[in-house]
Amino acid sequence: MNFDILNCSAAEVAPRLLGCHLVRELDGQTATVKIVETEAYDQTDAASHSHKGRTPRTDIMFGSAGYLYVYFTYGMHYCCNVVVGEQGEGAAVLIRAVEPLDGLELLKQRRPLQTGVQLTNGPAKLCQALDITKQMNGHDLTEAPLQLVLQPPVDQADIVQTTRIGISQAKNVPWRFYLRDNPFVSKST
Repeated sequence: MNFDILNCSAAEVAPRLLGCHLVRELDGQTATVKIVETEAYDQTDAASHSHKGRTPRTDIMFGSAGYLYVYFTYGMHYCCNVVVGEQGEGAAVLIRAVEPLDGLELLKQRRPLQTGVQLTNGPAKLCQALDITKQMNGHDLTEAPLQLVLQPPVDQADIVQTTRIGISQAKNVPWRFYLRDNPFVSKST
């Protein structure tokens, strides 16, 4: 698979990932989800983990594009990002929400009390449903058990661009992108 598009800036890649699929293999079964909401982060950005430079935590963000950056937040949740940009840049795109396409029962096994959009309409929710934990930090997204499958670009008219949410710094940077009218988006504007 040609991941050249991932070598672009985080702000360019974030809207391009909308409509792309993540395929997760779990317990001999497969679930496929569509990315419906993203946020861009890079080392020039005060809200980015890479803003203060390379650390053991952010090392993967400075590596090659196409790998998974997973971090733990609020002492209880995992969030996942696709590493983007040129090697050494410190950039990633947070996957904020996904829409299940198939394997719904597999996703529900990890979030048994949730139904409908509540299953995957947030970064921690989707990580729980897809069983993405710190052990997947640095995973190559061209390989099982979690693969990024690029799809044709979404029509620009179907993409909403707005400021990011859930952060305390650089709140006014318009690097959040989501599919217009998709019910799985974490928060519409």
